[in-house]
Amino acid sequence: MIRFLQPWWLLALLPVALVAAAYVWRQLRRRDYALRFTNVELLRSLAPRGLGWRKHVSAGALLLSLLALALAMARPSVDRELPLERATIMLAIDVSLSMEASDVAPTRLEAAQVAAKQFVEELPATYNLGLVSFAKSANVLVAPTKDRSAITAAIDGLTLAEATATGEAVFTCLDAIRTVPADGANGAPPARIVLLSDGYRTTGRPMEEAAGAAQAANVPVSTIAFGTDNGTVDIGGQLQRVPVDRLALAQLAESTSGFFYEAASVAELKRVYEDMGSSIGHRVEPREVTHWYAGFALLFGLIAAGLSLIWSSRLP
Repeated sequence: MIRFLQPWWLLALLPVALVAAAYVWRQLRRRDYALRFTNVELLRSLAPRGLGWRKHVSAGALLLSLLALALAMARPSVDRELPLERATIMLAIDVSLSMEASDVAPTRLEAAQVAAKQFVEELPATYNLGLVSFAKSANVLVAPTKDRSAITAAIDGLTLAEATATGEAVFTCLDAIRTVPADGANGAPPARIVLLSDGYRTTGRPMEEAAGAAQAANVPVSTIAFGTDNGTVDIGGQLQRVPVDRLALAQLAESTSGFFYEAASVAELKRVYEDMGSSIGHRVEPREVTHWYAGFALLFGLIAAGLSLIWSSRLP
């Protein structure tokens, strides 16, 4: 379907239509004038034989050339559909104070950042990726996007805060997944949540409720545990033990058909997206075809000039 990016230029068709009308009027007037002569045989002997129908061919070609030029000024375009991958992964990283423990060198948080950035590098470039950080609350730092540099910069900028709202992290990721546009595809996009954490939930909605929401949305949650049972951290001048809640993280992954890891190698993380499949939508993008109209204008102009020179030795 042809549409015009600057349709107001279609007003240029008016002078073309006036030229066409003037040509038709002129031809009809000449015909009426010729019928005034009663002695047709004498007229034929005095006047040379005309071009007949051929004189209208070059005029028609010239009018087509003007028509194509007028349309080209309006920047004609055709819509084309570009495939758009909708598969989405949300990365949720725990930034609670317990992630400052150094039982995983150099600290749990820094180890999580390294693993997360490796995951970003390995993830197929066509997939959407979003980032959520969570402590007392969960926040979307980067909405689902294909811009990997934005994700990496946000991972580097993570800072620690109090409390651990693991369940809220899942709910926030699900909300972010719902923002991925349909783009002509049917249903929700295939999605996964990768949650990197170490400790026990201390605030927010329970993890069982979050698991139920993820199940209902058909979004598996893969969890990655960082730390050991001997981890400690200095909070308010007091040394506190911060063991890893492997059981809760494993149950969250199992109940949502995700994976549970205690080590976050790139090879293991690949399993998170290998079974995701694909959902292809389409983005409609106009493709300008002005050059085609200009080309037709040139072609018809050359035809008009060439036929006129051949048949009458003059330009139209």
